[in-house]
Amino acid sequence: MKIALLGYGKMGKEIEKIAIARNHEIVLKIDIDNTEDGTVENIAKANVAIDFSVPASAYNNIMLCFNANVPIVCGTTGWLDKFENVVEYCRKNNQTFFYAPNYSIGVNIFFRLNRYLANLMDKFENYNVELKETHHIHKIDAPSGTALELAGDLLKFINRKTEWKLNEVNDESELKIETIREGEVPGIHEIKYESKVDTIEIKHSAKNRIGLATGAILAAEFIQHKKGYFNMDHLMDAH
Repeated sequence: MKIALLGYGKMGKEIEKIAIARNHEIVLKIDIDNTEDGTVENIAKANVAIDFSVPASAYNNIMLCFNANVPIVCGTTGWLDKFENVVEYCRKNNQTFFYAPNYSIGVNIFFRLNRYLANLMDKFENYNVELKETHHIHKIDAPSGTALELAGDLLKFINRKTEWKLNEVNDESELKIETIREGEVPGIHEIKYESKVDTIEIKHSAKNRIGLATGAILAAEFIQHKKGYFNMDHLMDAH
């Protein structure tokens, strides 16, 4: 594949390494220093685009790819107020869009484990549930997209929780998401159920960015010759 990288920070560079190792070609790299090169004409030279940019740029990058008729894999979080508009436009205009808050296969296994456990724990009201996420100091959005995905599933399956709150809660119906930014932590997500007699915890810790980068390339390979909206459930179910 010929790949356009929209965002060439640490994740973009990691994706480049994995892509080359899998015999793909990087034909365009867009970062803060050359945003003017992010044109429909340049993106159209690629078979697929992969966006790990910043929240303020993600939506425009997606629309550029749609206008260029180039499938896009997006891993940028913090812009999801426009998500439904993107999916609707994608479907109406026969485009290809793959989005995930986290491309790690391990994290997506963790998502499924979270849903299974939450469904079970809904029956046991003596347990309170909280969520904690830790990331590097450079991460812009808080909570992380992964934490929001986990929280959404907790709210879906645990009826006694009605909304999430960042760092502090005032009511037992609120789900606390504790957010920590420190050092160069790639990403840690923890879910804890606590009662007066015991604690149940599940946790995912990323050791590096390789899992994320590999998942993004797998997603790019997966959407070749496909139309519509896709996510990691589609990719995982295909394996």
